Parts: sequence; structure tokens; C-alpha cells
Amino acid sequence: MRHYDVIVIGAGIGGLVTATQLAAKGIKVLVLERYVIPGGSAGYFERNGYRFDVGASMIFGFGKKGTTNLLTRALEAVGVELETIPDPVQIYYHLPNGLEIKVHRDYEKFLEELYRYFPEEKEGIKGFYDECWQVFNALNSIELLSLEEIRYLIRVFFQNPGACLRLLKYLPLNVGDVARKYIKNPELLKFIDIECYCWSTVPADLTPMINAGMVFSDRHYGGINYPKGGVGKIAEKLVEGLIRHGGEIQYGARVTEILVQYGQAVGVKLANGKEYYAERIVSNATRWDTFDGLLKKHKKPRRERQWQKNYRQSPSFLSLHLGVNGELFGANKPECHHILLENWENMEGEQGTIFVSVPTVLDPSLAPEGYHIIHTFTPSSIEYWQGLSRKQYEYRKEEAAGRIIERLEAIFPGLDSHLDYMEVGTPLTHRRFLGRINGTYGPIPARRLPGLLAMPFNRTSIKNLYCVGDSTFPGQGLNAVAFSGFSCAHRIAVDLGYY
Repeated sequence: MRHYDVIVIGAGIGGLVTATQLAAKGIKVLVLERYVIPGGSAGYFERNGYRFDVGASMIFGFGKKGTTNLLTRALEAVGVELETIPDPVQIYYHLPNGLEIKVHRDYEKFLEELYRYFPEEKEGIKGFYDECWQVFNALNSIELLSLEEIRYLIRVFFQNPGACLRLLKYLPLNVGDVARKYIKNPELLKFIDIECYCWSTVPADLTPMINAGMVFSDRHYGGINYPKGGVGKIAEKLVEGLIRHGGEIQYGARVTEILVQYGQAVGVKLANGKEYYAERIVSNATRWDTFDGLLKKHKKPRRERQWQKNYRQSPSFLSLHLGVNGELFGANKPECHHILLENWENMEGEQGTIFVSVPTVLDPSLAPEGYHIIHTFTPSSIEYWQGLSRKQYEYRKEEAAGRIIERLEAIFPGLDSHLDYMEVGTPLTHRRFLGRINGTYGPIPARRLPGLLAMPFNRTSIKNLYCVGDSTFPGQGLNAVAFSGFSCAHRIAVDLGYY
């Protein structure tokens, strides 16, 4: 039996930020990761000379100024650095009715793109996105730590009462509430929907305004900055910093149970029978995996039952990891990130919206010389892939991949003839390697909710058990789960008497 101050279950970014923040304070931390490398959906894999990102390559949080650059701050806290490469365009949208819009890092340049298509909505466009800036500027003026810690809240309020009151105003609002104040054109409102959907996987009416303020503004303020060597480098560097500060991490350590005694979490049990004990336990698994799996011997707390009524599992993804001959692009390299949708009615449908990343236009070292990576993924439910024989499963993968490549020819003519390598992943793949229930991307509102008010913080109803990651405030995305990690570590440090 080994005893620690804190045990973190899972080495996703939320778990690693929690662990490194605690280790930097001298707190004894153990991270237990079921897979062989860290990062979770921010991990990587290598095939035939290609280094593929498991998830998206569009990264927020690597800015150099302000308080919202949480990934930069997380690395600095444990004395490690990661070189990044700025991306001049966040997304190039290829949408119905010939709507082709680039979200430039330059804010005014982006607005000009929208004015060109919707000149009659110029005032409304400026009004909506300027209101997003109000949210961002409020967030960017305060230290982002645990909203559960009363002394922090009092301190922040007295330091900047105006920012706190603005955030309080927007906390219960969703993007659709604000967008319709300014915008009337139905197609422009559809564009706001997909602006939200591309990172929240829900349309504007279900996307919290706080989150949108961060995303829609930080892409112009701190910018989208790709980590040199791939997204997997973020987790590798955090682990390096964790160990440097006395923390520990074990791979191939699958936690099967959170041990509870007298109503409080005291330790964990692994699949191999080993048990580890700690003063505090942190789960970086989803709340479904935590309370329906790791705590299945215990009655589910009322708050968790309510949470599962408020939120449902988002779809997983069908992912194509492609290696292509560089001649596909010729001398004109494409933008790094694209969204392709041919019909607005299919935006949320099975394999409707296609997300595309070409990270090698920023970092050529990820592929053999003269070649590029195209990582493309589209929402897909696990039900679409279940109940098949092995032969049927492989056929469905091949059929689905063929359809995606055919659609991508609209962006990259000649793609099929330039393919060098292809790896296809389904929701079953995501479930197997990421250990997430049904391979889900994360929780999404089951119905219209009041902004972020329904999203839980880090503490749970079980004493000494905390949750971190996309099942906690403020939700999905690497920078969001980094915020969750800062918040969780702060709350635990206070509870352990380090503040």
C-alpha cells in the first residue's frame, strides 16, 4: 500500500494540469493512466513516418499575454517550455450556398469577410462579436482559479468588481440569446450556429455565452498556436514538469474502483489488484465513467442523477488519418483548419459536418519529406458501428472513408489519387483507446439550459473526491479543461491547507 496526498485518475490535459499545479506546490501526487502514453484525446500515434494528432489540431491557450493563456501558464508553472507556431487563420469555412469564410487571426479582416456576404448585417455582426469581446475582456482581467473558493471570489471581486459583474450577467446566457439581439438574417444565424458547433458540438442556442466569449475572442487575441512536434507534446511536457517537481505517473495502470470508506474517497484499486491511498482523489474520467463505473458499488448521489438529466453524451467521431503526397497542394499550401458542410440540415447529423486539420502546413516535421498529414473527422454515434460482424465492420469503415474522401475532393481536388497512407478510427476505437464511455467527445446539454449555471465545479457529493475535465465547469476544449485543472488544483490545495 502506497499513500499520497493526491491521486489523479487519468493523464488527460485536465488531470495533468491538476497534477502539475499541485506538484509545483510541493504536494505529493500520483497520476494513474490506463494507456501507454499521456494526453488522452490530446495524444498522438506514429505510423509509417507520420506523427498523427489523436484529436483536433486547433489549440487555444498558448498566447503570450493576459490570463486566458492557460496552457502557457500550466507549462511555466513546472518549468518547461514548448515552442509554438502561430496560425494566421483559425478556420476556413466551406458552407452551403457558396458561403466561403476565413476566420483570420486579424479581427478586422475576419469582420470584413462577413460584411462581404452580409452587408445589410454589418452593424449586427459588429455588435454581436463586440459583445463576445466584453465577456473575454472580463475573463482576461482576472486570475482564473476555483469558483468554489470563497476567499478567491472575494479577492477577485474587490480587485475588479466590474469584470465580475459582467461575467455574472453572462453566466446564465447562451449564444443564441445574444446573437438574435443583433442579427436577423437566417443564414448568418446558421453561421453563428456552426461557429459554436465546431468546438461545442451543439448549436448557438445550447452553447454558453461565457465559452463563446473566450473562443470567439481569444482566436484574435492570443491566437491559435500549434505546438511544434504535435499536440501530443503538450502532455509530454506536462509529464516532464510533473516528474521534475517530485510527482509520479504510472502507465498501464487501469483504475477499476474508487475506494470509499465511511462516505469518503480514500484510494483506488487497479485492474491488477493493487491499491493506492491518498488524502484526495481526482477523476479525470467523464462523470458517467466515474459514477457509473468506478463507483458502481455506491448509490449515485442526487446531484449526479440531476446532472445526467441535464446533460447527455455527445456523439463520438469517425476519424481519418491520412498521409498524402505533397504534390496534392502544389506550391499553394492550404489553410490548416477547414470545416465542410454542404447542407445546413445535416450539421448535427450522422457524419454531417466534416472537420479537417492539415498540421503539416505549420509543422512539416510531422510527416516524411514531401508529404503532408490530413486529419479529418466527422461526428458519428457508437450505435452506427455496433452489432456488426468483423467483416461488416471493416466494410462499413471502408465505405464511410470513401464517402468522406469523395466529399473532401471539393476542398482538395485529386485527394484520392494522392493518398499514401490511411488509418480509420470509429467510436469503438475512441472508446477502446481513450477509455471514454461510448467514445463520447463529452457532455452536451440534453435540453436548453441557463448557460453554464448547470455545469458542476470540481468537488463532488462524495467527500474528498473531485472531478476534472470536460464534465466540469467550463466544459469542452483543451483550454477549458486546463481551466478545470487550475480550478481543481486550487480547490484541493486550499482543502489541504496550502493556502
